[in-house]
Amino acid sequence: QLQLVESGGDLVQPGGSLRLSCAASGFTLDNYVIGWFRQAPGKEREGVSCIYRSGGSTLYADSAKGRFSISRDNAKNTVYLQMNSLKPEDTAIYYCAERRVMLGECLTARKYDTWGQGTQVAVSS
Repeated sequence: QLQLVESGGDLVQPGGSLRLSCAASGFTLDNYVIGWFRQAPGKEREGVSCIYRSGGSTLYADSAKGRFSISRDNAKNTVYLQMNSLKPEDTAIYYCAERRVMLGECLTARKYDTWGQGTQVAVSS
């Protein structure tokens, strides 16, 4: 059974950093496209970043470019989202998701199959 578990969310001050983790069980993450998404109260779920299979290329939403970085640790079967220079507007529940095969861009939520339960990120002074 494929399962994803996010962790690392916290309350941080503006300008701070967090590293979110997406740990997989039941499958090898390196063989899947992994996306990070977020959803703030009253807003639609939006793509933040994604990484293609086998250490492939990455993609970032405009809001994440220059501040966030996605990476894999195949030994730990985990994908990370390093978030720097956090802003109050980054406050949301962050989710990771998987898809075995994906054509085109990887920031569209409906393209993904299995989702984690989410981890809360709050940026506030």
